[in-house]
Amino acid sequence: MKKALLIVDVQNDFCPGGALGVKEGDKVVPVINKLMKQFDLVISSQDWHPADSVHFEKWPVHCVAGTWGAQLHADLKDHKIDLKLRKGTDNEDDGYSAFEATNVALTKYLRDHEVTTIYVCGLTTDYCVKQTALDAVKQGFHTFVITDAIAAVNAQPGDDRSALHEMYAAGCILMESEEI
Repeated sequence: MKKALLIVDVQNDFCPGGALGVKEGDKVVPVINKLMKQFDLVISSQDWHPADSVHFEKWPVHCVAGTWGAQLHADLKDHKIDLKLRKGTDNEDDGYSAFEATNVALTKYLRDHEVTTIYVCGLTTDYCVKQTALDAVKQGFHTFVITDAIAAVNAQPGDDRSALHEMYAAGCILMESEEI
């Protein structure tokens, strides 16, 4: 049984100073860097939106393909990442889940690498982390969410707690990085 670390959208635009900056979003980076050493396989996802995406009818313009905002956070040790996924690449696609990546079929890739267990971390708890974790469970993976390595947008107060509850109710195991 192999385990994979799935780092969701730790990009400049989701960190403080970015177009859709999450309060303390950059605080997940040192935790994630420490975690990478413990995994057989490390995968990251990135929002990679076209400039005219319908996604921007709901959200400020962020993570536009090829821009500084779409790049992974500079302090993230990306040389340890085995696979980088791009999602939200279509004008009509929100691309919340890493399982919606357009450059690699993630479920097939994980199965081909005999991964049975996924640990999800990154940004944001209430959108992309949540949807990725829910999709991992739907695909039959044992799914853990690392609670000290995630941060929320909290468009509405309490969205983070609601997302954690939804993930737990779907079968995700919530844990801190020290428990791994």
